[in-house]
Amino acid sequence: MPHSNISIFVPHVGCPHRCSFCDQNTISGAVSLPHGEEVREICRKALSQVKSPADTEIAFFGGSFTAIPRDYMTELLQAASEFVGEGKFRGIRCSTRPDCIDEEVLELLKGFGVTAIELGAQSMSDKVLLANDRGHTAKDVEEASRLIRQQGFELGLQMMIGLYQSTGDDEMLTFEKIMAIRPDTVRIYPVVILKGTRLAQLYESGEYQLFGGAGGMHSCFDFDDVVETAAYFLRNFEENGIRVIKCGLHASEFVEQDMVGGFYHPAFRELCETSIYRKLIEEELGLAEGSVTIAAAPSCISKAIGHKKANLIYFKEQGIDLKIVGDASLPKYKVKLRR
Repeated sequence: MPHSNISIFVPHVGCPHRCSFCDQNTISGAVSLPHGEEVREICRKALSQVKSPADTEIAFFGGSFTAIPRDYMTELLQAASEFVGEGKFRGIRCSTRPDCIDEEVLELLKGFGVTAIELGAQSMSDKVLLANDRGHTAKDVEEASRLIRQQGFELGLQMMIGLYQSTGDDEMLTFEKIMAIRPDTVRIYPVVILKGTRLAQLYESGEYQLFGGAGGMHSCFDFDDVVETAAYFLRNFEENGIRVIKCGLHASEFVEQDMVGGFYHPAFRELCETSIYRKLIEEELGLAEGSVTIAAAPSCISKAIGHKKANLIYFKEQGIDLKIVGDASLPKYKVKLRR
């Protein structure tokens, strides 16, 4: 089923901590808080425009939804719930902190038609969580995930690559622990350093280094490292039945004008999938040379060709004239050499 959201941003409200990387106003472009009537208007308009409401959720993003003042949370949920049901949207999705989940709030969410809860895990290394002012532990992520699953919600986890004091080992630990939890969905975000955040201060002082550090500094990550890491995670999550519903921050003029460093690209997922398919094609080619035809799932032909035809160009430089064709029998992230 295709994933579609009507996104409503509630920036920073309810957050008990200001994480090192966070500026939700810049990320979302939102400058004011929505209220019940505004939610109704957004939903009314979307209901008349969305092609498949039954495959679409109303989504509250941008803060710690279950930590906002209870009256305000129920106002938003009441407004959204009026647009859930037969002939309307499939349900309501919200994002929140792992330490703001308990059985009481889950019962409340269920009563308003919430179907999916995403947790901002970001890292499963307690060292990295502490260094980035998250205010929760990896154990909190595991416990909140258990409760969410127990109550029958769809579970989503969000992770970040390249946080302050994170190493390659920490990234792999996060990946492995998320795989062990087996959420329904994952969002993979490479770190983007935004003006006015603590991460920006650390970056500008030289304490947080993206492209090689020593001692207590950030380990060596560059843009290609992060793309390769995210590509590895993306492929393995998807092949294990965990949908990756976002890979990279959405393209945004606000992010582009306020970032001072990090790993932003408006087509980050395309770069990751270009990398995945390049490796698949290399494995399949073996000793083949000259003009070669590779088959991929019809919906994945553009991924195999690569971002801005990067894979065709790469193999041309290796002396291989590559042609990509569709084969409906092939699943995603599989290719076949046509002889």
